[in-house]
Amino acid sequence: MRTGDGTRQSAQAGHLPALHLPVLYAQVMEGLQVKRDGTYLDGTFGRGGHARGVLERLGPGGRLLLMDKDPEAIAHAEAHFGGDARVQIRRGSFAGMAQWDAVADGLDGVLLDLGVSSPQLDVAERGFSFGKDGPLDMRMDFESGQSAADWIASADEKDIADVLWTYGEERMSRRIARAIVQRRESEPFTRTADLAAVIATAVPRGKQEIHPATRSFQAIRIHINRELSDLETGLDAALASLKPGGRLAVISFHSLEDRIVKRFITAHAKAPPTNRRLPVAIEFVPTVNAIGGAQKGTAEEISANPRARSAVLRVAEKREAQA
Repeated sequence: MRTGDGTRQSAQAGHLPALHLPVLYAQVMEGLQVKRDGTYLDGTFGRGGHARGVLERLGPGGRLLLMDKDPEAIAHAEAHFGGDARVQIRRGSFAGMAQWDAVADGLDGVLLDLGVSSPQLDVAERGFSFGKDGPLDMRMDFESGQSAADWIASADEKDIADVLWTYGEERMSRRIARAIVQRRESEPFTRTADLAAVIATAVPRGKQEIHPATRSFQAIRIHINRELSDLETGLDAALASLKPGGRLAVISFHSLEDRIVKRFITAHAKAPPTNRRLPVAIEFVPTVNAIGGAQKGTAEEISANPRARSAVLRVAEKREAQA
């Protein structure tokens, strides 16, 4: 899960020493290679930790485009960044970046910091965490779409099991789905702690260190917010919008996200394996260069911010079009 704006305070934040730095801050800035007159899009603004770093590196002619699904994140962006003439703000998923007129002239960099932000995770009322009892919501845009409570109330047992298995890799998905359906017959689920308790009774804890509901909550959140489908669409849109030499930087927090990002970069950087017995129908033309491999937090950062432990950054650069 993304804990992007939350957490590590550092005296190395340039002229803003009191601010909290997001995870992999230095690696992201190095990966984006911000040009003073460039145009950059932060598709997951959160509370603006990475965006602030990009803006510090832009000159008067640079532009920073900010997006987020979360109305509270957009309100924060408007309050803290809206007064800068170089900044434009749009509420919505980064999957729809291609529909924003401000993107039409091309981008020099795109940043996607995936998953749940610290403010979302830490506020019980948002319903993302079973560690803090709150309404069972889980929507990043809490003003639209179906809440987790509504979905659980209406989904059939097979659909619940499929979501838990596909998005949470939960081996006990069928048992958990059965327990959820049996319990909702007598009383609907409305609170995070209630759902977590029912899941815990269905899953033998054994020696596992994580809470029995961890994977299920992750899976439901991903499903409710269409996170993986948005990621696939957003990666295509980012590549199409980048100028030659532009950089794509993506931070993921679990294997499902990272797998999609890795495969996307590999598919556009390397020719697929060929069968020597078959003719080559179309010559492969790479469109990106992978910039290094998977990057993770330093031991110092992880020690100061344990939430950074699962963060993985991948960077790619768009190649010049071949004639």
